[in-house]
Amino acid sequence: MINEDAMTLRALFILLGLGLFASPSHAGAVQVDVLTASGQPLSDAVVSLQGEGGAGAPPAATEAIMDQRDRQFDPRVLAVRTGTLVRFPNSDDIRHHVYSFSPAKRFELRLYHGTTAEPVRFDQAGKVALGCNIHDGMLGFIYVLNAQWFGVSGAEGQVTLTGIPAGDYQLQVQHPRLPEPLEQRVTVSSGGFQQQVVLEGLLPAPGQEEPESELERLFDR
Repeated sequence: MINEDAMTLRALFILLGLGLFASPSHAGAVQVDVLTASGQPLSDAVVSLQGEGGAGAPPAATEAIMDQRDRQFDPRVLAVRTGTLVRFPNSDDIRHHVYSFSPAKRFELRLYHGTTAEPVRFDQAGKVALGCNIHDGMLGFIYVLNAQWFGVSGAEGQVTLTGIPAGDYQLQVQHPRLPEPLEQRVTVSSGGFQQQVVLEGLLPAPGQEEPESELERLFDR
């Protein structure tokens, strides 16, 4: 259960400037910088932009990859459009058992290594938390979106969405440590804009990986 106090969140959307990304094609670029309450860049934030009618949306990717390296999902956070087929190669030299109990997608890939696991189609929007039945320290997330434009922030906390036709949009920010998505209506001009998002009320980060269990030692071969 999520503490109700933790769900009382405040997002500070600070418009830094307009006309920063001029383009003769009347399409702008939206740069979003995601920060913690202490002003530190925040990685693994999913930033999406949804307009009315889907006009000007880029082609949807048909496949994506969520790898497994060094007993971690790689990338830790993956954003895909609804209907995308995701493959789960295991690049480790040990076996993994990938599963999810999330309402948006329940599935299980039993013990395997290499590329033997069947791909999984993510056909319902939502947040999908991934785990490994053998390695408790493995935790990953797939955000399945209906949005037209989206990206995931890196270590610098930045996402840049390009080729956005001028108009009104719904800007949404999600993060594994954020109990609820944050949303704001924005207007994109032909010059685009740069915006800073400060996330407050983040849940604590998961603890460090636990010592290897007897079950892990049994299957790490």
